[in-house]
Amino acid sequence: MMKNQASCDSVHDRGQLQQSSSLRYSMMILLFLLSIHDSFAFLNDVFQKVQNDFSALTRRVTARHILVSNTEIATALKQKIRTECIDQQRYVVDVFEEAAVKYSRDDTTNFRGGLLGTLVPQGYCVCRTLDRACFEVSLGQVVGPFETEYGHHLLLVTERTNCRKLDGDKTLLMQTRGDDVFGTLVVPPTSNSPDVLRNPAQMVLDQLTFWFVVMIAGGIVAELAEKIV
Repeated sequence: MMKNQASCDSVHDRGQLQQSSSLRYSMMILLFLLSIHDSFAFLNDVFQKVQNDFSALTRRVTARHILVSNTEIATALKQKIRTECIDQQRYVVDVFEEAAVKYSRDDTTNFRGGLLGTLVPQGYCVCRTLDRACFEVSLGQVVGPFETEYGHHLLLVTERTNCRKLDGDKTLLMQTRGDDVFGTLVVPPTSNSPDVLRNPAQMVLDQLTFWFVVMIAGGIVAELAEKIV
C-alpha cells in the first residue's frame, strides 16, 4: 500500500515537474518573441525602404505631352481636344497625337504625337517636373496646363505600372468600343503577377508566432495525455 502511494506521489511529482518545465519553456519563447519585437520593427522599416526603392525602380509609364508657350493657348487646346473627341467621335489618344504634331513646340516629341516614351522608368524624362507629373496625375485624362522651365504642358498618361495606391489594378487606357472616345481603364494582362516584396519582416514574425502557438498547444496536449494515462 505504501509502495503504491509512493509510486503515485512520484508520478505526480514527475507530472508537476514536466508541467513546470513546459511552462518555463513556453515563457522563455514568449520572452524571446517580446525581446525581438523592436528588432522586427527595425527590420520592417528596412524592408519597407527596400520595397519603396524597388517600386520606384519598377514604375513605368506611357505618356504624351504637348508643349505650348502660355497657359491660355494650353487651356484652349485642351478644350479643342475634348470637343473634337465628342463631335467627331474620335479616340482621345488619336486627337491628342494629332494636336501634338500640329501645335507642340517640343521638336523631340511632336513628330511622334508627343510621345515621351512607352513604359519608360521614372527619371527617364529630362524635365523633372514633367517626369514627376507622369507618376502623379490622373491616369487616362488630358491634364494641365502646368508650367515648367520649358513652357506650358498638357499631359496624357495612357499606362502606368506599379503605382497601385494611385491607380489600383486598372492601369491601362483602351478604347473598348467605337463610341468610347475617352477610353476605359482596364487591367493589363501582366498585372496578375504577385508582388516581389510583401512585408518580409511581418511574414517572419507571423511564422514565429505560429510555431510558438503550435508548441504551446503541443505541451497542453501532452499534459492532457499524461493525465488520461
